[in-house]
Amino acid sequence: MYSMKRLLIGRPLKSNELGEQKLTKKKALAILSSDALSSVAYGPEQILLVLFAIGAAAMWYSMPIAIGVLVLLLALILSYRQVIFAYPQGGGAYVVSKENLGLSAGLVSGGSLLVDYILTVAVSVSAGTDAITSAFPSLHSYTVVIAVAFVLFITILNLRGVTESASILAYPVYLFVLALFVLIGAGIYQVAAGDISPDLRASVGTPVAGVTLFVLLKAFASGSSALTGVEAISNAIPNFKAPAPNNAAKTLIAMGVLLAVLFAGIVTLAYYYGVSPKHDVTVISQIAEQTFGRHFMYFFIQGTTALILILAANTGYSAFPLLAVNLAKDKFIPRMFTARGDRLGYSNGIIFLGVFSILLIVAFEGQTEQLIPLYAVGVFIPFTLAQTGMIVKWVRQKPKGWGPKLVINTIGAIICFTVTMMFFVTKFSRVWPVLVFLPIIIYIFQRIKKHYEAVGDQLRLATCEPVMPIEGNVIIVPVSGITHVVEHSLHYAQSLAADQIIAVYIPFEREEETAFEDEWSKWRPDIRLVTIHSHYRSVIHPLSKFIDTVQRKASESNYQVTVIIPQFIPKKGWHNVLHNQTSFMIRAHLLHRKDVIVTTVPYHLKK
Repeated sequence: MYSMKRLLIGRPLKSNELGEQKLTKKKALAILSSDALSSVAYGPEQILLVLFAIGAAAMWYSMPIAIGVLVLLLALILSYRQVIFAYPQGGGAYVVSKENLGLSAGLVSGGSLLVDYILTVAVSVSAGTDAITSAFPSLHSYTVVIAVAFVLFITILNLRGVTESASILAYPVYLFVLALFVLIGAGIYQVAAGDISPDLRASVGTPVAGVTLFVLLKAFASGSSALTGVEAISNAIPNFKAPAPNNAAKTLIAMGVLLAVLFAGIVTLAYYYGVSPKHDVTVISQIAEQTFGRHFMYFFIQGTTALILILAANTGYSAFPLLAVNLAKDKFIPRMFTARGDRLGYSNGIIFLGVFSILLIVAFEGQTEQLIPLYAVGVFIPFTLAQTGMIVKWVRQKPKGWGPKLVINTIGAIICFTVTMMFFVTKFSRVWPVLVFLPIIIYIFQRIKKHYEAVGDQLRLATCEPVMPIEGNVIIVPVSGITHVVEHSLHYAQSLAADQIIAVYIPFEREEETAFEDEWSKWRPDIRLVTIHSHYRSVIHPLSKFIDTVQRKASESNYQVTVIIPQFIPKKGWHNVLHNQTSFMIRAHLLHRKDVIVTTVPYHLKK
């Protein structure tokens, strides 16, 4: 297992090598923006799905809706740029909400983001798998298997370290950006040259029956799913090379520009090409096929789209562990999330994310369209709280130049709140789980916090109960026969200078009891033997009753009861399955007994 781990993960890194694991702007843009950039592949499609339900003539509304999405993108980019400089330690919406709106708002943000990053992985990998199966329809029946395999690959890649995963993932991300720039450029050229028939689309401004403000807001909310992942950079500031806030801010701006250009380009081409959403073919696939035909460029675009959709999951792997660290430091989730692994990454968070993403993919059978609404509303709740938190911060502190910042955050908060409400109103059947899991997650957070506080109170010298003096020691040694293992344990017990050593033998047959007592009296007459016949062939129950009896008598004289458990260790690990592990079960049972010390004396076999 150790050799396999080294093969998959790589050699352990020293703590002083942490600086080498920090990200440059180019690498950070690749792994932290991949989620936002990849949403170009399904964000425009979500707008078209809503409009197509009204009719093909309604498709021209995608243009003004796209402008609205870009306005929201601008507000989010400017807002999160302010968050980066205001909270350079990272934490994003969780820290902003907690410090400005209170602990409850912070936990809502933190819980939403934790779930959202799991959804990020599931949605991204599922969408990437859809792109692959669009090009190769024969693979449709293997969607879940392909998606799970990709999650395992990305999990292992991230366990190898941030820098190494960034070095590998940068290429497909930048290839995707290049491919879409080529596609958009070629498509706009064809439109400008008049190669695309105007009969494919309705003119902008054409009246369409059935189009209401509600429908337009629904389409806008659906298209806003393209903005998921914008907050990831503000969560992952500690991963940047110094000066981290400046580098993070520049990366955020670069991501915003790329996302705006790609999103606007795809929506524009979809309108001019008269593309309508189809169940088994993505919008980008249709645009690429109309532009280039099913030749090299089509498959190149489909390939890079599939790659970035799958690798967009890496944004979750970059941001989830750091958010988990902030929550763990505040004692709302287990402290194991603060531990760095062999490669200096927060490996427990990475593994946790991978496992739950796989469970989600299997549960939803890899259906991206079922996951996107839940995914998007999980993003916009923290968006809204973060924007509102920044409003409160500016109003309270009133730093120099706070007026424009307040305006930016106010606009962003209003739009984000509107989008959130539209998701609940229009897609309640898909997003209702948010109303269930968020209270449950917050309850779990609070229970974990209370546990850590209770443990701290009991361990603190100033508040814990006084330690009772120990006047003597009674040692109990469960024995199963006369062997080197038992002999080794008895020698150890005698070395402790105990007041009394009691060997306990539990036979299942009366004949065994008499024979063992005779043999023991000849072998170790200096050590008291107690035999307890077990009528129900159980070792643990009669042993526990005997220990309780001794414990009650020992406590009257302030004596400590110690149970020494003999255990032989096979030379090879797999040999353990050939033995009944009675010593392990006894130890596991006794560890929960108050005022009983349990000690294992191992005897290592040589053959």
